[in-house]
Amino acid sequence: MKAISLMYHDVVSRDQRDSSGFPGADAALYKIAPDRFRRHVESIRRRTLATPSTDLDQNSNDRTPLFITFDDGGISAFTTIAGILEEAGWRGLFFVTAGCVGQRSFMTPDHIRELHRRGHIIGSHSLSHPLQMSSCTREEMIEEWSESVTILSEILGDRVRVASVPGGHYSKQVGQTAAQSGIEILFTSEPTVSANVVDGCIVLGRYVIQRWTSPETAAAIAAGKLAPRLRHTIFWNTKKGLKAVAGNYYAKARKSSLVSAVERASGE
Repeated sequence: MKAISLMYHDVVSRDQRDSSGFPGADAALYKIAPDRFRRHVESIRRRTLATPSTDLDQNSNDRTPLFITFDDGGISAFTTIAGILEEAGWRGLFFVTAGCVGQRSFMTPDHIRELHRRGHIIGSHSLSHPLQMSSCTREEMIEEWSESVTILSEILGDRVRVASVPGGHYSKQVGQTAAQSGIEILFTSEPTVSANVVDGCIVLGRYVIQRWTSPETAAAIAAGKLAPRLRHTIFWNTKKGLKAVAGNYYAKARKSSLVSAVERASGE
């Protein structure tokens, strides 16, 4: 299976960025204003002439699906994002941090059930959103996945079988423990259209959308164009190198103006 997947987070106005999802300057890098998000949707629709998929059972003979995904489970998923998608006739995949359900700036169980009723896909984004999932012990990973799946499945009255990795830190063990917890499809932050299978779990990459990503760039990626995908790959591999060298200090460095400037220079 191959897939093109875009990774969004919250959609909130610039002066209300802490009103949905996780607070702070680091999280704000991924929060897009509502009018800009509408332009993303319009550009993607014009460029691809395709409806994003919510079919998690597509086989390799089908046309390469396009998935529009949203991480964290912030309240804007319910108040803003779903409505904009539905105006276009689209549905999205919403990955919820289960331990934050019902907290300030996050969706409640009723919100999650309503999105599910309206045809959107609800998945796990772990229990507590560890900053470095791949650094957790195997037992911690299993708890993050299994507890989150249990909580969300009970809310929905339906089995949750899809998830996304928080923080962008994936490893084979992250995939193995997701599979052990009943997750059948796992989205990472790796910028690729290719899939691999880990213990029966399909692992798919995604292209990260940040607040300065232009509608045209998002649409070009969604349409499968090589140039913007290649830029993402180069930038992603550069960041992986920085993380490997800096270790735990990278999380702090990312908030600095230097790293922000490097991210803007990636062509977005």
